[in-house]
Amino acid sequence: MHDDVNLTEGRVSRVLAERLWPAVHSLSAPVDVEWHELPGEPIPPAEGLALDFVPVDVGTDWGPAWRTTWFHITGSVPTEWSGRRVELVCDLGFDVSRPGFQCEGLVYTPAGEPVKSLNPRNQWVLVAEEATGGEEVELFVEAAANPLLLEHHPFLPTREGDIETSSPTKLYRTRRIELAVFEHEVFELCLDLETLHELQVELPEGPRKSRILQAIDDALDRVDLQRIPETAAAARAALTGVLEATAHDSAHQIAAIGHAHIDSAWLWPVRETIRKVARTTSSMTELLAEDPDFRYGMSSAQQYAWLEEHRPEVYAKVKAAVAEGRFIPLGGMWVESDTTMPSGESLVRQFLYGQRFFESEFGIRCRGVWLPDSFGYSPALPQLMKRAGFEWFFTQKISWNQVNRFPHHTFEWEGIDGSRILSHFPPMDTYNSRLSGSEVAKAARQFRENRVATGSIAPVGWGDGGGGTTREMAGKARRLRDLEGSAQVAWRHPDDFFAEAREELAEPPVWVGELYLELHRATLTSQHLTKQGNRRCEHLLVEAELWSATASVRGLLDYPYDELDALWKQVLLQQFHDILPGTSIAWVHREAAAQYARVAEAAEALIERALAALTGEGTVALRADGRAGSVVPAEPVAAVSVVEKNGTYVLENGVIEITVSAAGLVTSAIDLATGRDAIPAGAEANLLQLHQDFPNMWDAWDVDRFYRNRVTDLREVTSIEITADGLVVERPISSESSTTQTLSLAPGSRVLDIAQSTEWHETEKFLKVAFPLDVKAEQTLAETQFGYQRRPTHTNTSWEAAKFETSMHRWVLAQEPGFGVALVNDSTYGFDVTRPTAVTTEVRLSLLRAPRFPDPETDQGVQTHRYGLVVGADVASATEAGTALNTPPRQVTGAHAVEPLVTVSGEGLVLSSVKLAADRSGDLVVRVYESHGARTMGEVRVAGSVGRVASVSLLEDSGDPVETAGGTVALRLGAFEVRTLRFRRS
Repeated sequence: MHDDVNLTEGRVSRVLAERLWPAVHSLSAPVDVEWHELPGEPIPPAEGLALDFVPVDVGTDWGPAWRTTWFHITGSVPTEWSGRRVELVCDLGFDVSRPGFQCEGLVYTPAGEPVKSLNPRNQWVLVAEEATGGEEVELFVEAAANPLLLEHHPFLPTREGDIETSSPTKLYRTRRIELAVFEHEVFELCLDLETLHELQVELPEGPRKSRILQAIDDALDRVDLQRIPETAAAARAALTGVLEATAHDSAHQIAAIGHAHIDSAWLWPVRETIRKVARTTSSMTELLAEDPDFRYGMSSAQQYAWLEEHRPEVYAKVKAAVAEGRFIPLGGMWVESDTTMPSGESLVRQFLYGQRFFESEFGIRCRGVWLPDSFGYSPALPQLMKRAGFEWFFTQKISWNQVNRFPHHTFEWEGIDGSRILSHFPPMDTYNSRLSGSEVAKAARQFRENRVATGSIAPVGWGDGGGGTTREMAGKARRLRDLEGSAQVAWRHPDDFFAEAREELAEPPVWVGELYLELHRATLTSQHLTKQGNRRCEHLLVEAELWSATASVRGLLDYPYDELDALWKQVLLQQFHDILPGTSIAWVHREAAAQYARVAEAAEALIERALAALTGEGTVALRADGRAGSVVPAEPVAAVSVVEKNGTYVLENGVIEITVSAAGLVTSAIDLATGRDAIPAGAEANLLQLHQDFPNMWDAWDVDRFYRNRVTDLREVTSIEITADGLVVERPISSESSTTQTLSLAPGSRVLDIAQSTEWHETEKFLKVAFPLDVKAEQTLAETQFGYQRRPTHTNTSWEAAKFETSMHRWVLAQEPGFGVALVNDSTYGFDVTRPTAVTTEVRLSLLRAPRFPDPETDQGVQTHRYGLVVGADVASATEAGTALNTPPRQVTGAHAVEPLVTVSGEGLVLSSVKLAADRSGDLVVRVYESHGARTMGEVRVAGSVGRVASVSLLEDSGDPVETAGGTVALRLGAFEVRTLRFRRS
């Protein structure tokens, strides 16, 4: 026979697109449409239903960016449609290629009951499953005119990302709003043909492919393109044989789960996410009702909480579906957060608040952590997940790597303490699967554990901006349940998949250390105010808990449970993986900065209130240590005087000696005890460097390696002056930007403190500050949650070379045997390391960027940083200096000093948090961790009378009893081990 493959493929593609899919809705009848354009923010549905409406023609423009229009639709089902399925078809002006990124709607009945969403891939609403004819139809649509910002030519600067700067131009035009008959057989024929066509594309030449092609031709021969509904059944009959052929015994098994991955903010503000969640979940509960096999999973307790608060009518449907076991809460976190930048305590609270919500609302706890889209994963996570009671971890983001292909799909991930957790990456490399033939074949083909395991997960549905699973996807799943030549697809709970994977993989492969994403490296720097607000609020809330717990245990005030819970939840929301990384629209970051200011003010008020209760009324000058929880008499502390010598400036305190050149650059930093100079001879540290920064794509997300090829060293000085605060250096960055630094040294300190204020008005530039170090560091040690991680400084392999921008928390340390130098910071997360010579190391902190998408004004204005050079440092001194910089002592007045409620002793032991238990029992919760990376022994002592003590999970569950003597608990901890103790108060 002649080879007619291309002819058949072209034929089926065109017939499907131009004839069959359009024929799914055949007969149509007009409806009357009225509208009401809201001038401002959205209103509650009850108010929307009560609006005054005026008639409007289909084909009318509507919706300036971010505005809401309510449509009122009325009509009658024609009597001749009796017995037919009738739907309302509503095209608000959709672009079907961009679901979730443009206009959307939520349909309501006159009684205010949500029906389902309208979006580019879901343009219908059921009117009658079997019409009697003559039914009156009345529906309302709350339509959101969200602008399309990630267009077909993406990453172009736009001011549409903030309602304060967006255009009043109407963005959309209604195209079709009418009643229509849904032709079931035509719909099923479309899915039959599409499934088979996509399958044969992936098959090799052979009998199966040939017979599918012939069956497709036979089916199309039976379709009368002018009488499609009447001939669809005959066409389907021609496909029965190839559709009934069953899968091979060795077929890959795909555990599908309905999914939408609704970003809690990104190219839309939080207020719009609240509505996106309502729209998507309305459609998903509707699809659950229509398809008994379907299961849908949704993460983020915050999104459920939004439903409960803002759309209780939708939440009631969700809660019922959860009770049936078919709407599945996933992840056990408050939001799908970033995991590289949040503090250890923040990640603990993500799990604590997430799991407490799911348990209180649904009576369940999630068994796995679901983070498909975060930009890399901290090596501290395995321990934290295990200590929070989780059994598995899921993501797919590492498939986005630029350089290296990750070697596993199902494996054990080992963290910095040695904890391991079963992990899975879906081999179809997406969290928005449509169950297309190419996706299904890719999963089976590239599954790295094919020799020893049989299956993978597929999150199925339109995502990012929501939308979720469609009836078309559900229809494909039915056909792929057992189809020759294809992997087998079944809707399954992820817990069941992981249980089977554990049985199949008795000895799974192990990946040790961070899951570094070789992409989106600039998310450690973009939107500095957001990152600064996060760091400040994390530390303030832990401090507020400490002082409040101390005052409460001592009977001086009630513990502020409600206030602390609300403040933590706000901070946790803003750790979402498109907010904290700085990759959202201007509106999101404007609101984030305002929320951080509000949280900081409220936390400061809680601290002030607790300290006032603890110290009493008085005028004694006191110094409150927010790390140790002690208050002592204040002693005057002034910065070391700066001395000018031969055109240079010297700061010396008996511990270190710093020399600053006339250009305001550090040329020497000597450890006086050893005589070691941290700065190589002839080198200059604290050197600001400006790079051109225009990545190939993903402007706010990415910095590409070639940025290093063009750099300007900022040596010009406007002024240099000795003041009471230290040495003040002013220098220009450009004609538009400038910076002021104050260099100071405290008595007895190893830290050269640098406070910097920058007037930043650059475009597509990257500002770094360089510290060349006379240290032969084979590795750097960078703080992460509850410990640190080591990274080689060489680039021997492509894996190391790809890590040209990496993460830290409060410090990074370069050391050789006997000597080290650390950099500490109060709001910086990104840095890079190079080896200029065989015996020197250069560490650069990443300070500011100026990308133009999605926020064209990223970081513009005044930005502040504080960082320090720690001379003669090791892990202990770096940890101490980093902690002190982020939680400085407070000067207060009162009547007397205050002894700490909790004290910790033992090498490497760090007190992480002191709080009252989340269950409001009044029990005291104390968390400590080992910071040096070595086994240790120590004690935790609680002042006052305590009862039973238990070592508990991060969720503060009752755990194993611990022996105590007079409020003192003896501890043995492994390297980087986190231990949470719960003290019952006597």
